[in-house]
Amino acid sequence: MKKIILLLFIAITLSSCEKDDICADETTPQLVMEFYDVTNPTVKKNVNNLKVTGYNSDNTLMVTPLATFNGVSVIKLPLRITEDTTSYSLILNSAITTNINEDKIQFDYTRQNVYVSRACGYKTIFTLNSPNGVTRTDSNTTDGFWMQFINIQTTNIDTENEVHIKVFF
Repeated sequence: MKKIILLLFIAITLSSCEKDDICADETTPQLVMEFYDVTNPTVKKNVNNLKVTGYNSDNTLMVTPLATFNGVSVIKLPLRITEDTTSYSLILNSAITTNINEDKIQFDYTRQNVYVSRACGYKTIFTLNSPNGVTRTDSNTTDGFWMQFINIQTTNIDTENEVHIKVFF
C-alpha cells in the first residue's frame, strides 16, 4: 500500500511539472545601420565618437543620449513599437566641442505584432514606408550633411541578421 501511495505521489508530482518558459527566439528587431566610405562605396568605414540621441514623441530631443559608438561600422537602433515614426540625432566626432555636425534622421514605418511563442509573447516587425521611409535633416545648414547618402537595403525589418540601411560619409 505504501508503494502505491509513493508511486501515486511521484506520478502527481511529475505530471504537474511544465516545460520552462524561456524565450530563446528573436524578439522585436532593431534597425541595423552600416557605414561606408563615400569615396570608395565598397569599403566599410568606422564611425568615431558617434553620439546618438533620440527624440521624444513631441519632437523634443531626449536629455540622455542613447549611446556613443566608437570604432564600429555597424550600429543598431531601436524603433518605437507604439508609434509609426522614430527620430534620432546623430553627431559624428561628438568629442570635438567646436564645429559639431549634427544630422537628424527620421524613420517612418508601419508596425505589425506577430506572435512568437508562449514564453516570448509578441514581437513587433516594421516595414519602412516607400519611398520615404528615411528622412534626414540638418540642424545647421551651413555645415552640410555628414551623412552624404543613405541607401535603404530592405524595407522589412523583421530580423537583426541583415543590414537595413547603408550610410555613406
